[in-house]
Amino acid sequence: MRVPLLDLKAQYGPLRKRIRAVMDEVCDSQGFIGGPRVEALERKIARYCRVPHAVGVSSGTDALLASLMALGVGPGDAVLTTPYTFFATAGSIARTGATPVFADIEPDTFNISSARCREVLRNPPKRFRKLRFKVLMPVHLFGQCCDMEPLLRLAREFKLTVIEDAAQAIGAEYRLQGATRRAGSMGAAGCFSFFPSKNLGGFGDGGMVVLGDAGLAVGVRDTRNHGAKQRYWHDTVGGNFRLDALQAAILEVKLERLNDWHAARRRNAERYRKLLRGSKAVLPAVAWAGRRLKNSHIYNQYVVRVPDRDRVAEILRKEGVDTAVYYPVPLHRQVCFRHLGYREGDFPESERAARETLALPIYPELTEAMQTHVANVLRDAVA
Repeated sequence: MRVPLLDLKAQYGPLRKRIRAVMDEVCDSQGFIGGPRVEALERKIARYCRVPHAVGVSSGTDALLASLMALGVGPGDAVLTTPYTFFATAGSIARTGATPVFADIEPDTFNISSARCREVLRNPPKRFRKLRFKVLMPVHLFGQCCDMEPLLRLAREFKLTVIEDAAQAIGAEYRLQGATRRAGSMGAAGCFSFFPSKNLGGFGDGGMVVLGDAGLAVGVRDTRNHGAKQRYWHDTVGGNFRLDALQAAILEVKLERLNDWHAARRRNAERYRKLLRGSKAVLPAVAWAGRRLKNSHIYNQYVVRVPDRDRVAEILRKEGVDTAVYYPVPLHRQVCFRHLGYREGDFPESERAARETLALPIYPELTEAMQTHVANVLRDAVA
């Protein structure tokens, strides 16, 4: 049986008429940059994330970069983040001239550890001690929120601004001081990606920054448009980080289905849990289950730990099952970050995750028969 990692055609089919209709409307208007379509999506994303402001941008990477630039992050500054994440997290920091500094992850959720963050902030490696630690950038990996309460306490203690990399976690929830909060709404800025493979994906690149502070929202809006408050008048140097109207129109249609897609992914995750019970595969931890949260995990990826990961992946491939590895090389081991001075063994949990993790198909349109096939092959492969 063939089981793709993701089937976007299955998602597109039921929405085709509506999406084509709104695309035609944008084409007929010939208004492709900014305008009412982008503004409408910004309002709806802000409402969905329960924040007052949202700013559409050209990608999730540019959401991070624009947020950092609007905060004035640059040379001499340090941003504390995780080495186990997509490259854009640290890449956006480096592009400002600031220095990414890493703290290891929790072994169960793969999210950054507040205890390891505290160790770094209290006693940074000697080579980083002249830097100003300015930002804490947690990543809500694979669709589950970091443990934000201790991270926010750390940020207050060390006078850091929190930028949430929520690229994989739109709609994921967390209980903060007794209230339900959504990913992206707990720091100064929350950054989302609308890359096609995301739970809310466009027809190309796109992103969004959500914010609670009006002043910072203005800063991000200016930054996305070359730092211009009005045309041809530039107070700062920004970039061309604008969200296309065509992408906004498509995303507005898809946003209406997002909660249904989250529910389907949770259903599929529960089915895997039953099918793989007792196997040697270590299934995803749901850290915030049982806390009266509807979306304690949105499963942008369904990531398991398996022994001899590459051999298992090859067995699944031969049986028609697509898988993926997120991420085979932690950021502190990337060639472009060699100058930071990290070595193998500095972040053992991130390195272990890079060796052991494997993502299985989890998309909403996955059938029970397809999941049963995946589970049966995986059980045999790890036996």
